[in-house]
Amino acid sequence: MAMQSLFIAFTVLFPITAAAPIGICYGQVANNLPPPANAVEIIKDSKLSNVRLFNTEPTALAAFSGSGINLTVGVRNEDLPSLASGTIDTSLQWLQSNIFQYVSPEQVRYIAVGNEVFLKDPYYTPHVVPAILNLHQALGILGLSRRIKLSSPQAASILLDTYPPSSARFDPEIRSFVVPFLQFLHDTDSPFMANVYPFISYTNSAQHIPLAYALFKGGNSNGDGDSTYTNMFDASVDAFIFAMENEGFPGLQVVVTETGWPTGGGDAASIDNAMTYNQNIVRRTLNNVGTPKRPRATIDVFLFSLFDENEKVGEEYERQFGIFRADGTKAYDLTFG
Repeated sequence: MAMQSLFIAFTVLFPITAAAPIGICYGQVANNLPPPANAVEIIKDSKLSNVRLFNTEPTALAAFSGSGINLTVGVRNEDLPSLASGTIDTSLQWLQSNIFQYVSPEQVRYIAVGNEVFLKDPYYTPHVVPAILNLHQALGILGLSRRIKLSSPQAASILLDTYPPSSARFDPEIRSFVVPFLQFLHDTDSPFMANVYPFISYTNSAQHIPLAYALFKGGNSNGDGDSTYTNMFDASVDAFIFAMENEGFPGLQVVVTETGWPTGGGDAASIDNAMTYNQNIVRRTLNNVGTPKRPRATIDVFLFSLFDENEKVGEEYERQFGIFRADGTKAYDLTFG
């Protein structure tokens, strides 16, 4: 097979070094951003070693080549049907044409297949697991399936009955898709990817959720069996863990592929609140605080986002999550470790 010969050099097992658990999301839905090469320099200057890209835009990928930064590379929802219905050669060609011709496999840590598909895109939902399986087989042919892990980030809103966290369960309408997905993660020792936004939960239910609880400032403590929850982030992560456990998958790792707080666009959106939330996330992550369900556990976390994105659709706050300005200065004095 021609594709196999192209990748013979990549079948060497590269040593995997322990990556810093704090990462950052680099979205590009904007018309005023610096060139990707400048963005890479900002990331390197900040000593961040993990970056999530939401697609395979060639200029951005090429800018990271040789940078030493670990990448989580996204597969667009729109690409799922062709990957799901195609042959293994189709997936091999996709990996080569969209990722590996721009960046070496040794820099790719995860491939995020779709984003929040089970919540947003019922048309694409049936294609998630077949696309993952085909990409996994293609990575296996290249000798990369144990190094590069596949998953699919999901929003907290695919869960029901999340209070208390131990009662959480997956929405029955998507359970037939979720269970095979969890089985794949179990079989391949891959993580469940969760997008966790206490800001959005607070915004949608401010009458029930104290702002202090969303910002790690206490506010109230919620008991759940032997556990006590003093912040919404812990409760949200553990809700995913309990939901997976309730489906018979108790040991799956969780990677928080997005979390953050906007600086504007809503009553609770401000520079001060963004600083408070994100600095607490950084501190807790670097200290392996874990959650009440898994205390002292290492949880990889990706902060959202590198820049504001002025062309994103939806609520105004969606466009104001940036930690850095386009000129490379920080929007607020967040430290990463």
